[in-house]
Amino acid sequence: MQESIYQCLAIVLSLLCVVDSHGYHPKPQDLPKDPDWATVHMAEEHHIETFDPTSFFVLHDFNSDGHWDASEVRLFYGFDSDPSPGFETTEEHKEHAIRDVFALFDPEETGTISKEQWMKHYSEGRRLPDFGLGPGHHGDDEYEYEIHHFEKFHGEDTKEEDLTHPEDIAHFKKHDRLEEEQEKLAALEKMSIVEGNIPLKFRKQQ
Repeated sequence: MQESIYQCLAIVLSLLCVVDSHGYHPKPQDLPKDPDWATVHMAEEHHIETFDPTSFFVLHDFNSDGHWDASEVRLFYGFDSDPSPGFETTEEHKEHAIRDVFALFDPEETGTISKEQWMKHYSEGRRLPDFGLGPGHHGDDEYEYEIHHFEKFHGEDTKEEDLTHPEDIAHFKKHDRLEEEQEKLAALEKMSIVEGNIPLKFRKQQ
């Protein structure tokens, strides 16, 4: 177990070495001509231009069990995140896409894609399909906003008054809403009794 953990760490660290902190931005000309979906995903989601199939598998084996299940494939394709404008689709389309991935990399129909299956079929030339739904993303909201919008359209010298894009407005509206909810919860927690939680028949009549 400990050895496998060290192996995973070594692979992840080798990936990070090709990234200049979070300031590295692969340009379109840096990518090969007609890149496959995984190559675009690694460049846009992780800012990683050079990787091998083992690294890709380990990076997206989110529970580190040596297999991809359907939920992990959904996650790195970004099917459970809010879609970027222009990439909206139906749940039926997403489920069909997942079935296509498993048909390619789990033809034995085991229900998961093992690292061995992935490596075998990758070496045969099989690649993750591009379903026309964007490069995928699986970070939290803050990470997604920074890597997919702020770093593309703004810079370190950006002032608050420059953040006027619809994505900026939506992002900070969500921040404000969460802050208001936290303040309300904090105020309620300071009260010894939350009147709103008392059934009406037990409340003191004014």
